[in-house]
Amino acid sequence: MDGDRIVREYLMLGLRLDRLSPGLVDSFTGDRALRRAVEGEPKPHPVALGRHAALLRRELPGTDLEPERKRFLDAHLVAVETIARKLAGVRVGFVDEVRAYFQVDIAPGHPDTYRRAHAGLDEVLPGPGTLVERLAGYRAADAVPPGRLKETVHALSSALRDRVRQRFELPAHEVVEYEVVTDKPWSGFNYYLGGFRSRVAINADLGHRMSNLPHLVAHESYPGHHTEHCRKEVGLVGKRGHAEQALFLINTPQCLMAEGMAELGLHAAVGAGWGPWAEEIMADLGLRMDGEQAERVENALSGLLTVRQDAALMLHDRRAHPDDVVDFLCRWLLIPERRARHMLQFLGHPLWRAYTTTYVEGVRLLRAWLDLRAPADTLGDRYLRLLDEPLVPAALTAEVQAAVPWLSRDPG
Repeated sequence: MDGDRIVREYLMLGLRLDRLSPGLVDSFTGDRALRRAVEGEPKPHPVALGRHAALLRRELPGTDLEPERKRFLDAHLVAVETIARKLAGVRVGFVDEVRAYFQVDIAPGHPDTYRRAHAGLDEVLPGPGTLVERLAGYRAADAVPPGRLKETVHALSSALRDRVRQRFELPAHEVVEYEVVTDKPWSGFNYYLGGFRSRVAINADLGHRMSNLPHLVAHESYPGHHTEHCRKEVGLVGKRGHAEQALFLINTPQCLMAEGMAELGLHAAVGAGWGPWAEEIMADLGLRMDGEQAERVENALSGLLTVRQDAALMLHDRRAHPDDVVDFLCRWLLIPERRARHMLQFLGHPLWRAYTTTYVEGVRLLRAWLDLRAPADTLGDRYLRLLDEPLVPAALTAEVQAAVPWLSRDPG
């Protein structure tokens, strides 16, 4: 059976879903004629799209596609069918929805894990006042002056680009353009435009910090989303003919892979010592940053990784009142109510409500998988596979569970 037909119809399914829920297609760099054809069609019905996704999935095993492409398409057709069912008004439990989108099972974290993180942070930030007050004071001192945000982003981007180009080959003419925006539910967003070009929007409403900005730039650009898009456009799409990779669809397994990879971008590009590295860049701009302290604070806060996912479960699985979710976020993340309510916008957004899992479980899964590398492999070698191969979460989970069976059962 012709695999190219299955791929073409998968691409058209994604483009049709985007007509029903604009924003589902994060990027499409494939055949423009497909997009024009879909735009010229009558508006589709989600029930028909869901049935078509299920039909394609049944036909997929009999195609002439390579096993890795079948695995990728099967996972994404499950997600597409679920997206269509929800758009048709079918009620899907939140945990089941997340599993269908991202191939992971989620459960609440443990408060004891969060208490240990608070205790660690208390040691890192000694002094008078409550822990909330001390952390707020630290973050205020760490703030990037609003008028210098774009300048700081460009300096970090240039430094990270130099590092990434030394380790991972990038197209000669790739480029990232940055813009500062407001009134968005996220802190940063990569709009991949194709042709090795990205536009990265940085949300100024959140008040960025010197210790956070290196992670954000690494996440969105080098070696995160922009780098991944460029390498897949050159390799999987251009050289290997995996046309399905030209579509990046929100709420599919590729999102968990991409966000986990991007969240670990600074870890892969700089690693331990990223704080002093960033401190030098800030010093060149006339900004004072304590890089070693920044790393210690981040290490302590890493124990709070699953708090946001717990909040999503409260909101969508247990139907908690939004005010209770805000209180939960404030208590465990040690943040002011204003910040918690901004996070609630993202958690409650119809398109993004399940998406927090991509950051939480993406980091946990991909870090565990990266740590399984053979002694002869570097972190860069392992990370390069994430950039270049059509991997899906279930495949990585199987590898991790085979090596460390207890890891998948750890709720913290």
